[in-house]
Amino acid sequence: MARPPARPHARTQAKGSHSLPSKQQIIEFVESSPDPVGRREIARAFNIKGAARMALKKLLREMEAGGEIAPRRQRQAAANQLPSVTVVTVVDLDSEMGEAVAEPATWTGTDPMPRITLPWDNRPGRGLGIGDRALVRIRQNDDNEYTGEVMRRIDAAPERMLGVYERERHGGKVHPTDRRARHDLVVASGDDGGAQSGDLVLVEPLKRDRLGLRRARVVERIGGIDDPGAISLLAIQENDIPTVFPSQALALAEAAGPVDLGEREDLRETPLVTIDGADARDFDDAVWAATDDDPENPGGWRVLVAIADVAHYVRPNDALDREALERGNSVYFPDRVVPMLPEALSNGLCSLRPNEERACMAVEFVLTAEGRKRSHRFLRGLMRSAARLTYEQVQMARDGADPGVTVPDGVLEPLYGAYEALKIAREHRGALDLDLPERTVELDDEGHVLAISPRARLDSHKLIEELMVQANVCAAETLERRRTACMYRVHESPDPEKVTRLREFLASLDMKFGQNEVIRPKTFNRLLGQVRETPNERLVNELVLRCQSQALYAPDNIGHFGLGLARYAHFTSPIRRYADLLVHRALIAAHNFGDDGLSKDAGSRFVEFAEQISMTERRAVVAERMAMDRYATRYLADRVGSDFIGRITGVASAGVFVAIADTGADGLVGMRNLPSDYYEIDEALHQLRGTTSGLTFGIGDEIEVRLIAADIATGRLTLDYLSGGKITESGGRRGRGRARNSREPSRQKRGRSRRR
Repeated sequence: MARPPARPHARTQAKGSHSLPSKQQIIEFVESSPDPVGRREIARAFNIKGAARMALKKLLREMEAGGEIAPRRQRQAAANQLPSVTVVTVVDLDSEMGEAVAEPATWTGTDPMPRITLPWDNRPGRGLGIGDRALVRIRQNDDNEYTGEVMRRIDAAPERMLGVYERERHGGKVHPTDRRARHDLVVASGDDGGAQSGDLVLVEPLKRDRLGLRRARVVERIGGIDDPGAISLLAIQENDIPTVFPSQALALAEAAGPVDLGEREDLRETPLVTIDGADARDFDDAVWAATDDDPENPGGWRVLVAIADVAHYVRPNDALDREALERGNSVYFPDRVVPMLPEALSNGLCSLRPNEERACMAVEFVLTAEGRKRSHRFLRGLMRSAARLTYEQVQMARDGADPGVTVPDGVLEPLYGAYEALKIAREHRGALDLDLPERTVELDDEGHVLAISPRARLDSHKLIEELMVQANVCAAETLERRRTACMYRVHESPDPEKVTRLREFLASLDMKFGQNEVIRPKTFNRLLGQVRETPNERLVNELVLRCQSQALYAPDNIGHFGLGLARYAHFTSPIRRYADLLVHRALIAAHNFGDDGLSKDAGSRFVEFAEQISMTERRAVVAERMAMDRYATRYLADRVGSDFIGRITGVASAGVFVAIADTGADGLVGMRNLPSDYYEIDEALHQLRGTTSGLTFGIGDEIEVRLIAADIATGRLTLDYLSGGKITESGGRRGRGRARNSREPSRQKRGRSRRR
């Protein structure tokens, strides 16, 4: 997909809300309050509403990192009293006593500065040094004496950035990995931290020198940019994804043990199977199906979907729960996973491994032959997976080939029968059916890229997807019926303006779209059906995708447009999504399955939870995409100078973005590398048009390019034009590689159009 032009940073403000308070105003409000206050109280005091709450949350996080206020999970205490968790700065070390002495990072009280004693580890690389800052949990001994427990070290410089170091004759320079950074940073020889050319480093910007050059010092060497694993580590660092679990969370995970049957329903004799990718290590869902023997439901199916009972092990507000909420979800890279839960749970007790007893939450539903749900019920059980199967094995067995593994007798046929029924129901409700294959990276044992190719889309994938969708629908319906708080997965209908632009573009292809009708998923599906197996198939799929709103988590239900469902909630992956864990707890409370369900007042925090997990989901998507772009760049780096056939995925004033065939890697053909002309941008037609030659470049057009540069650090490919484009009517002004927007001639309007 094309990369849109970079957007200027702007602070959004919800309708009817006030602008954000300054840091000083927040500090004054906190200090003047007779009671402890948190983000909710601050938002209420300054009338911060709607989208502006996210900006406030970001501001408060910056203040926490700077030690100006306490961490967001705590309430800021009144002056002269430290909160139970606070940011401190180490001011002295006592090796004989094995202690470090610290002070609060900020202190506005009238009493003398409190003294905080911390345990000190003198092993190299383990302990805090003088000047280091940390987040600590403290307890008060005397009036002005505290003892603290270090939770995590805090970076002192929030402006630190990542880059690739290059040694020069006198010192060196750092090439930032952020594509938005336009200039290298100069590093003096004494500030290089021992970095070698090609090292991926974390740098702290310094003041500009007298010549105006941007200077920096290296504060951490992460590894060589060509090292296996560097790409995913880079994405993790850039997106501030937590990777180290607090000791308390690890201790809880390690102390967990298997469950007994007790009051659980016994599912151990039911031949449930897991079906996942070949490289999966955590198995959180298992499935089983059988024909329904009810004579009133001829051709119907009974289906059981069993999900790992994560809620049994992760209790509300314990250390595991707090860390899971902070992470929000697991993040997947070609060479590693950053899990939401420690491996003792994610790959152990919460993984439905074959022939091992596991606690589960399950839903049993009954389908008609046409896939309509007749009934469903939830249960808490104890199960034993009969087999761990992969999508490829299941597909081979279904096609009559040897899967190379023993598949339990009688398991697959009913599952496929239920899937065929659900397919009928899906087509009837008109769920959006986009066909945009994902990329998969194949690595060798040392982490080097062997190939990048489209991920196979098998019927076995679709089978599991449809069963999971139905289980998720059951969860949302049950919680709504029982008036229990629910974390819905919502998806709004497309923005009318985007639909209008799509309609205008399709008109240029002599295609009519949604004339005088309410736009529904079926409307898009008819369009996608028209272009299937035509040269415009990929183009139209891309444009339909761009029309869609972003799916989010919310406690208020607005339905799911893309799936064509009135109510929907994620239930099937609590190992890797916090939203699912919340839904499990809500179901436990609604059915009185135990004392580890959702507390009565937890629903009041669902707006906060929704903001957090929607943010972490977006963070994961960005990190995974950045890693994929860099893997593609590394794969092509040794082919600089080679020629490729690609398709245009975007046009902008900078030039045209091109996806190289097979790899899916995107590169830019800059305006100066296009044939000499004065180019206008037609946003309605998604085209760049030469006013003299009539040569046009539009989304979906085939183009031949030459790879002239591959920057692994940024994931940027630079391409040169060889041939391609279409000739239309000519005329107008001459120029060399310049662009003008014919629809919006003013600079201000052009800027707005490029930010859509």
